Amino acid sequence: MLIEDVKNIALEAGELIRSYFGKKFEVEYKTNESNLVTQVDKDSEKLITDFIVKKYPSHNILAEEGSSVNKGGEYTWVVDPIDGTTNFAHGLPIFSVSIGVQKNEETVVGVVFDVMLNNLYSVEKGSGAFVNNKKIEVSENKNLKHSVLVTGFPYNISENPDRAFEKFTALTKASRGMRRLGSAAIDFCYVANGVFDGFWEVHLHPWDICGGKLIAEEAGGLVTDFKGKKIGIHSKQILCTNGKIHDEMLEIINNC
Repeated sequence: MLIEDVKNIALEAGELIRSYFGKKFEVEYKTNESNLVTQVDKDSEKLITDFIVKKYPSHNILAEEGSSVNKGGEYTWVVDPIDGTTNFAHGLPIFSVSIGVQKNEETVVGVVFDVMLNNLYSVEKGSGAFVNNKKIEVSENKNLKHSVLVTGFPYNISENPDRAFEKFTALTKASRGMRRLGSAAIDFCYVANGVFDGFWEVHLHPWDICGGKLIAEEAGGLVTDFKGKKIGIHSKQILCTNGKIHDEMLEIINNC
């Protein structure tokens, strides 16, 4: 089955990444000095994409480090070989492998492997969300004041896109607390698992969104843009919540 293949290759990539953790490896810069890529990112992506090309030769690939392939088929694998590269490069054990599979531009399978905690989040559209084969659901919290939220900042945060600093301040004041983990895929999964009540971010990329978004939705969460409209994987505004604090967060976001 497709879902089992995605889970297995994510686990294999995670084992590769874990074997390098805490060791020396080559680090390069992409758009700026905050936007890192390591040799391990490239090795992880090659492992995943080599598998896809061999097992699913008609499938398209959209991958962060450039291993994209367009075969014109109906299936596309959207791959983040290490989501949380900065954490990984600095020895902070919060990073993941994120893979989503779309059929005709609709995500049908998602897998996020939280590498250092050994938690494998998985989803098939219409079948619920799971961590290590245990079904998960979003929190029941309806009170923003009792909520713990999570966010991330884009690599161009110095330009304060979408007034991200103002939103951060306002939502921190309105909630029990705000966290910043450094892996959007994990953020989605933690909302799905009821750890966080809401997650917002701007200027994400398709590989940051694809797998985690479906996991959150299948766990009962709501994912929209800042106008409350449903989104695809190319959206630059993300609000993911348990659905119960969504409108209140939207109001704060749009008043900043």
